[in-house]
Amino acid sequence: SAARQRCAQLDKESVFEWFGLHLNPAKRIEFMCGLLHMCQPLELRFLGSYLEDLARKDYHVLRDFEFRANSPSDLGVLTDVVDPVIRSKLLVCLSLLGSDSRECAGILFRILSSEEDCGFSANDTAGGPLEQIALLFTMASLHPAFHFHQRQVVRELLDKIELSMEEGKRQRQRRLNVQATVMSNKPTLAHLNPKLYIELSMYSFFSIPPWAVINTIHD
Repeated sequence: SAARQRCAQLDKESVFEWFGLHLNPAKRIEFMCGLLHMCQPLELRFLGSYLEDLARKDYHVLRDFEFRANSPSDLGVLTDVVDPVIRSKLLVCLSLLGSDSRECAGILFRILSSEEDCGFSANDTAGGPLEQIALLFTMASLHPAFHFHQRQVVRELLDKIELSMEEGKRQRQRRLNVQATVMSNKPTLAHLNPKLYIELSMYSFFSIPPWAVINTIHD
């Protein structure tokens, strides 16, 4: 089919570059989860073993963090999503949250659902708070420890965050367009003083001495 032919023409290196350089962290997570949903059962079992081996390399480094991420008492104090330190800790906790940690997922859900707007505006720059919030809500909306209705609520909040991010992009693009228009409409030397512009052009091309140009200007 035509679709299959187009897919066959995709360059693997280009896909890697697109994934690594052009997707933000939230979209990377979402894209990978989407690919896994398309895999066959035996492929998933193989990938599970492969991921388990990769994760084992960092087990000792992350063991203490994983314990705290699955501890209700430790999670209960991480309530201020606006605080960048708390936000970073929540990202770590969601990354290390066990798939059967329902109680901890419930605590995280209450934290996230109480921060609908998170106090950020559409003007926040890329890579800033809104992008981190989007990653946080994306992970929660896909995490198996959350109940279905919890993931739905988080997904609705994520949609609002993404709309804010898109609005921020449009506002930044409009500002760039305005700046470009202003710069293009600035009067140049050729408009302000055509005679001076011609004389300076001659000097740069024929190496006319500066005093000659100055004398010409004052004629």
